[in-house]
Amino acid sequence: MKQDIREAVWLKMTEAKVGGFPFPLKGRIPNFRGAAQAAERLFETDQWRRAKVVKANPDAPQRPVRKRALEEGKTLYMAVPRLRERDCFLEVAVPPDRAAEAASIKGAFVHGRPIHPSRMARIDLVVAGSVAVNGLGERIGKGGGFSDLELAIGGAYGLVDEGTAFVTTVHDLQVSDEPLPQAVHDAVLDLVATPTRVVACQPQRRRPQGVFWDLLPAEKEAAIPVMADLRGLRNQ
Repeated sequence: MKQDIREAVWLKMTEAKVGGFPFPLKGRIPNFRGAAQAAERLFETDQWRRAKVVKANPDAPQRPVRKRALEEGKTLYMAVPRLRERDCFLEVAVPPDRAAEAASIKGAFVHGRPIHPSRMARIDLVVAGSVAVNGLGERIGKGGGFSDLELAIGGAYGLVDEGTAFVTTVHDLQVSDEPLPQAVHDAVLDLVATPTRVVACQPQRRRPQGVFWDLLPAEKEAAIPVMADLRGLRNQ
């Protein structure tokens, strides 16, 4: 069901010619025309203004968000792709004139430092990439499950809590008027910014807390080194 919705969104954006590089949109968090305008909408919100520490996804449509965070001197965290290192996040802080370079995933590896979640600061605002969203805060990503897992890791280490805002920037065509299928571990959004509007979400359930170990495939757990540390925390 989720994959059907992803396929429909990718096709709709492709046919409407609103996608941006990289192509094809299918299989990705889709970049879109108006990503900078959607980011500007986010920058007008209290959630953004209050945030001193931001965790953002590394995908192309959210690059303007990462750039502005660095320009404003916010602490920026980005996850290492697929959480493949024990120090599974990058902490990025650069002078404003290097913000554009450091906002890319390649630049973040050049200018950032790998950091373990146990050494990170509490996160005020989490920016996620999305394929489909709605006004209930329901979100569908590209299917890897890493965004929700990163939040779960953050919760286990006290980095995210009920006071942490969870937001996304998307094209208007990605906003659904219908309910979206959700799993118990799927996090809910507080706010959606598009090129034309800001949607204050009305979640119907609380944000999930912690890792749902019974639902985590053994091979995925084994491929993410920090999960062994989380197991240790759980067993203390």
